[in-house]
Amino acid sequence: MSGMFRGPAAPYRRGMPTLHIEHAITDFATWKAAYDRFAARRAEAGVLAERVQQPVDDPSFVVIDLDFASLEAASGFLSFLETEVWSTPSNSPALAGSPVTRMLLSRTS
Repeated sequence: MSGMFRGPAAPYRRGMPTLHIEHAITDFATWKAAYDRFAARRAEAGVLAERVQQPVDDPSFVVIDLDFASLEAASGFLSFLETEVWSTPSNSPALAGSPVTRMLLSRTS
């Protein structure tokens, strides 16, 4: 699958925080349906742009980048994912194992 991008086409601000998430999945269609159910929650949390990608050689893995205006907003959404989504099997039905996350800052203008 090619990358999926939603958000503004404008260049990123230097220092814009991105919540980077990687994890194994059991089925992309199941995972995507669960991901889509939280679209409104991502918007409420301040996600400015999002990218969902898969390695070309591994359909059982996803990489998600969520851009925010502040590190506080990104951290708050990560907390929501940890406590409300990933900890509840019905909210993350295709999750395989534990997600790996990183907070990233854009260093290009």
